[in-house]
Amino acid sequence: MRKLTLAEIEAVQHLGTTAEDWSKILVTEDFSPEQLQQSRLGGVIELGSGARIIRSYVANYRIGARTVVEQITALQCRESSTFGGGVEVATMNECEGRKVKICDRMSAQVAYMMALYRHRPTLIEKLEALVEKEAEAHRDTLGTVGDDCFISGARFLREVRIGNRVTIDGSSALVNGTILDDATVGVDVKAYDFILCEGAKVANGVTIERCFIGESCILDKGFTAAESLFFANSHCENGEAASIFAGPYTVSHHKSSLLIAGMFSFFNAGSGSNQSNHLFKSGAVHQAVHPRGCKFASGAYIMAPALEGAFTMVMGHHSRHHDISAFPYSYLLEKEERSFLLPAVNLTSYGTVRDIEKWPKRDKRRVMRDVINFEEHNPYTTGSMLHAVDMLHSIEEMNPDSPIYTYNRVQIRAAALQRGLTLYNRAIVASLGAMLERGASTERYNGAGRWLDMAGQYIAKQAADRIVEEIEQEKLDSLQAIDNAFRVFAVHYDDYAHSWAEQVYASLLGHAPSIEEVREAIEAGRNARESIRRMTDADRTRDCGADMAVSYGLDCDSMEERMADFRTVRGL
Repeated sequence: MRKLTLAEIEAVQHLGTTAEDWSKILVTEDFSPEQLQQSRLGGVIELGSGARIIRSYVANYRIGARTVVEQITALQCRESSTFGGGVEVATMNECEGRKVKICDRMSAQVAYMMALYRHRPTLIEKLEALVEKEAEAHRDTLGTVGDDCFISGARFLREVRIGNRVTIDGSSALVNGTILDDATVGVDVKAYDFILCEGAKVANGVTIERCFIGESCILDKGFTAAESLFFANSHCENGEAASIFAGPYTVSHHKSSLLIAGMFSFFNAGSGSNQSNHLFKSGAVHQAVHPRGCKFASGAYIMAPALEGAFTMVMGHHSRHHDISAFPYSYLLEKEERSFLLPAVNLTSYGTVRDIEKWPKRDKRRVMRDVINFEEHNPYTTGSMLHAVDMLHSIEEMNPDSPIYTYNRVQIRAAALQRGLTLYNRAIVASLGAMLERGASTERYNGAGRWLDMAGQYIAKQAADRIVEEIEQEKLDSLQAIDNAFRVFAVHYDDYAHSWAEQVYASLLGHAPSIEEVREAIEAGRNARESIRRMTDADRTRDCGADMAVSYGLDCDSMEERMADFRTVRGL
């Protein structure tokens, strides 16, 4: 870059632009005076090829090629900054017991360890040091706007690092943050101490403070969030979040929804859903965890602490601090101020099928920093179902003739228990067969033991523990190296899952399965999956039947016309 010539300075001044010190204004060789119009320039400015600053105040910034900065009250870097890197976010626990330091390279898996592994102080120390290192690598006294950006009609942008192809249109205040490539910030947005990842969109009056917004996330329509982490493809509108860990595909669309002090993943919040996080005793110290696939129906309420199983539907009010993590695919209902559990019934819901099928189709990411598994049949949920069967048998054996059983402050009716056993056993056969059908048996990829869902990634606990130990021993000495370790496991997921299923099947048989027995298990799995699919298809048929045509065809004179309206509107 070069300084302006005297003739260029005169031409630029003629176009209404002033500078505190013209010697600090640097441009490319192909500079044209029309690139600077009716603006004020402060400190150091580096103007890329074809970049334009129009009717704006800009101070201490690098402006990338072909970028437009127009009608900005202030785009300035007032001091040395890491642009949101290293900010501490009090996720999950409002009293800061699970603070996560953020940076632009942070994956969901790294954040998961920082939030949940507080019992491993050495691990936390090493991870925080790596985040600090990443943040300090971006420290600068100049802000940056990348190439091909469009920044227009905004008020205050201070200490913000902006990537390529970013659009900022009408925002109110962006302070101490990073906006990565292809992101969008819209009208009236206020953001403080934040990181906005690739392809994310924050628009229409959203307010965020000390937040990490992951790749391809959307926050819109006045949503407010503080001290929260949102990971890939989450989509929140209208409501509020405070101190949450929103794993991939966390969704909340309604004005009255409050997500507070909890962990969510592949989650959907119905209208009016709410979660209290303290009992007015020790303060806001409690948390709740809602694993993959959980849903809150409209008006659902949970008083933390609480814990569900994966793919659980919550309806009604629940304030007795339930722990039903042993029972995935369940319904939790309220009746006469008591919590009733229907184990496994969500296995028969077409809604579960639809959710599992839609998530991969809605993945808009390009960078893929977060590792996400979409497999329906996996060791994590299958292991939970195996445990659920054991638990249901134990509950039944304690009082064989009881019409209602009590487990961890929830009620289970005898008929619901028996149906749960039938459904779980069928689903276990289906899942074991599916995993045996994929991957291969090999000593190298041993998936034995418990499995985890680490913010979207299914991983054997022994593999996760190995990664943790390697971080503590500094064998994994960068965030990229840690992410690669998780990706290596993901590449061989099918083999690890096959290994797990084979060992579980062997324990059920009492001996190592023969080739023929594996073939039989695979065939049984196919039959079980077909059986479950018939149930979910029947559920869909009921939802598309004449009973659901109430309110359709209001002005029709015959049932045939009414059903024609129903089928057209529903796309049947």
